[in-house]
Amino acid sequence: MVRVRARTPADDPALVLLFEEMQAYYQRPCPPTEAVLADLAALPPGVTVLVAEADALAGFAVFSPIYPGPGLSSGLFLKELFVGSRFRRAGIGTALMRAVAAYAVEHGHKRIDWTADRYKPELHAYYQGLGALKQEDKVFFRLMDQALASLASEQT
Repeated sequence: MVRVRARTPADDPALVLLFEEMQAYYQRPCPPTEAVLADLAALPPGVTVLVAEADALAGFAVFSPIYPGPGLSSGLFLKELFVGSRFRRAGIGTALMRAVAAYAVEHGHKRIDWTADRYKPELHAYYQGLGALKQEDKVFFRLMDQALASLASEQT
């Protein structure tokens, strides 16, 4: 049985383990545990973290509201959806997506947007199976590191 609920601070040690697994999955370094715990304790306003429990914390979804969208309506941006390796293919991801959708509807949002790795057709098929429409007309950009600092320090 899967239970999806809002994250509480008591979840954070187990959530850090899932974050570490996610970072390893994407072959990215993970900050020290203390730094991740501090970030979780100081989440920016508007960030929602849902956790899925089976016999342990099995996965999470992190999202925030966005505005404006089509028709000047609000929506959610799903930043992360991750399921621990031992829980995959057990309906955890679908339970999390269902909970995010319910949150969106309950809060009057008209859509959920997210990104997916370009070269994972099985992931695209999964999302399309949920009813999501692949947006071929959008390009994803990222400003970070030195480019972010440089732009921020430019005088107008």
